[in-house]
Amino acid sequence: MKELMLGNQAVAQGLYQAGCRVVSSYPGTPSTEITEFASTYPEIYTEWAPNEKVAYEAAMGASIAGARAFCAMKHVGLNVAADPLFTTAYTGVGGGMVAAVADDPGMHSSQNEQDSRRYAVAAKLPMLEPADSQECADFTEAAFRLSEEYDTPVLLRLSTRVSHSQSLVETKERREPPLKPYQKDPGKYVMMPANAKKRRVVVEGRMAALEKLAETGPFNRVEPGSDRSIGVITAGICYQYVREAMPDAPILKLGLLNPLPVKMILDFAETVDEVIVAEELDPVIESHCAAIGVPVRGKELFGAIGELSQNLVRRELTGREPEEGFRYPGELPARPPILCPGCPHRGLFYTLHRLGVTVFGDIGCYTLGSLPPLSAMDVTLCMGASVSGLHGYLKARPKEAGKAVGVIGDSTFVHSGITGLIDTVYNKGLSTVIILDNSITGMTGHQENPTTGRDIHRRPAPQLSIEGVCRAVGVEKVLIADPGDLSAMEAAVREALAWEGPAVVIARRPCALLKGVKRLPPVRVEESACIGCRACMRIGCPAVSFGGGKAHIDETLCVGCGLCVGLCPKNAIEEEDTK
Repeated sequence: MKELMLGNQAVAQGLYQAGCRVVSSYPGTPSTEITEFASTYPEIYTEWAPNEKVAYEAAMGASIAGARAFCAMKHVGLNVAADPLFTTAYTGVGGGMVAAVADDPGMHSSQNEQDSRRYAVAAKLPMLEPADSQECADFTEAAFRLSEEYDTPVLLRLSTRVSHSQSLVETKERREPPLKPYQKDPGKYVMMPANAKKRRVVVEGRMAALEKLAETGPFNRVEPGSDRSIGVITAGICYQYVREAMPDAPILKLGLLNPLPVKMILDFAETVDEVIVAEELDPVIESHCAAIGVPVRGKELFGAIGELSQNLVRRELTGREPEEGFRYPGELPARPPILCPGCPHRGLFYTLHRLGVTVFGDIGCYTLGSLPPLSAMDVTLCMGASVSGLHGYLKARPKEAGKAVGVIGDSTFVHSGITGLIDTVYNKGLSTVIILDNSITGMTGHQENPTTGRDIHRRPAPQLSIEGVCRAVGVEKVLIADPGDLSAMEAAVREALAWEGPAVVIARRPCALLKGVKRLPPVRVEESACIGCRACMRIGCPAVSFGGGKAHIDETLCVGCGLCVGLCPKNAIEEEDTK
C-alpha cells in the first residue's frame, strides 16, 4: 500500500514499522511533525520533553532498558543535546537508539545555518541522510538495525525541504522486536575515565567497521549516466535537484554521510571527466574528496550559503536557464512575518517600546517584537539567553538596572530560562525578567509544554506553576499582568524595574489562535471622528491599515482584542456592544 507523506510523517511511519517503543522530543521546526505523527500510533509512547538534552537522555534511558527509542530536534536543538550525544558514542546502546536532526538551509525558521554533519564527524557517530519520503521511512528502519548491529546511536539528518515535502511511501506492518534484557554493566555505561578509555578503543573499532559498510552497504549507490563529462556526488535533497537538472549525468548518491566511502568515490571519479560535489552548507563531502586525492569542484560553483535548487544546478553545470515554468515579472513585494491579530505579545512590546528600555529577547514567535513599528527587542541569541544575557549585561553596566529587561516565553522558560534565573538570584543580580505566558508553545504550531496542564495527547497532566518556580528559586517580586490591559502592563513593568533585586513579570494571556479562546466581534472605525493621526498604527496589527487619510479595520482579521481602541485620542475606534 502506498501513501503520500511528508518526510516527517514518513519518519514516524518508519518508527512504527521498526517497532520503536519510546519517543521523547522537544518541538523545533522543521522537525516537529515527526513526534506529532508518532503520537498517533498507540504502540509508541510519545512525550514532549522540556528541552532536547532531556529528550535525548530520556530516549537513551529507554534504549538502555532494552527498547528501541528515538528523539527528534532541529539543528540548534542538537547543540542542547550535544553533551549526552558525545558520551553515548562511547557507551553504545541497549535497544536501538536513533536521533533525527533537521537542518534548515536558508534559515526559514532558524537563527543560524549550521551543518549537523559536523556533529556526526566530531562525535564519531554514523549518520544517514534520506532524499525523499520513502527513504525517510526506510532509513529510519535501517538506522535501528545499524544501531543494534554496531552498538551505537545513529543520527538521521533531514532538511527543511525533505521534512516538509511529500512523496509516495510504501507502508509496511509493524514488527515488534522483543525488549532486550537489561544487564548491569558499569564498564559500558559508567563513563568515568578508566572505563571511557576502554570504550574509546571500541569507538575507533566501530568506525573502522562502518567504513567498510560505506563501501559495500545499501546506502550509497552509483547511478550511471550517458554523459560522462560531469559526474556528480551528492546527497539528500540536493540529489533531487541534480537528478532533475542533469538527467544524463552519472551520480554517486550518498545515503551514509558518516563515515564517507573512499574506494567508491575513487572508482566513480575514474569513470567521468570531472567530478562535481553538490551539497548545501559546509563542504563536508568536498573536503573528504580532497583529502583522499580526488579533485572536485563544488563550493566555488554553489557557495556555502543557503539552499541549492534545480535551476541553480542547471545554470552552473550547463549554463542553461530554466526552460519551463512561470516567472514573476519583477520583484515581489516584501511580506515580512508579523505578530498575529490579537497576539497577546503585542501589548507588552508596545509598552516596552514606549518605556524605551533595552530588551534582551529569546527564541519564539515573540522575537517578531523586534520588527517595526514595535521595534522592542535589542538582542536574540538562543533559547534562554535573554535571562542569562541580561544578567551579564547588568553586571557589566549596573547603572542600566531599571532600564533593561529580558523577555522569554513560557515554554522557553522551562526549556532554558530557569537556570539563568537561578544564576541571577544566586549572584545577586538586578534583572527584570518578563515571561510571556500564552498558554502554549506557539512558534512551532501549538504544542503542549509543562506549563499548559496537558500532555502531547492533550490529556490532563500536572501543570507547572511559573510563578511558583520563580518564587522557589528566590525571586521575591513576582507580578502577573494582562498584556491586553496596557495601563496594567505598564504599571507592572515599572514596578518591577524599580525593585532593587531580581523581579519577574508574568504577562499572561492565551494565544489568540488557541481553540476555546473567545473571539470578540471586530472593532470598527468611525471615519467622521478619525483625524488620521496614525496612533493606531503604532501597534503593528495586520488588521489595522491606513488609506485615504483614515484608519481602516479589516473585519476578516480583527479578533476584537481592543488594543487599538485605547490608542485613539478621539475615540474613533469603537467596540461592538456585546451586552
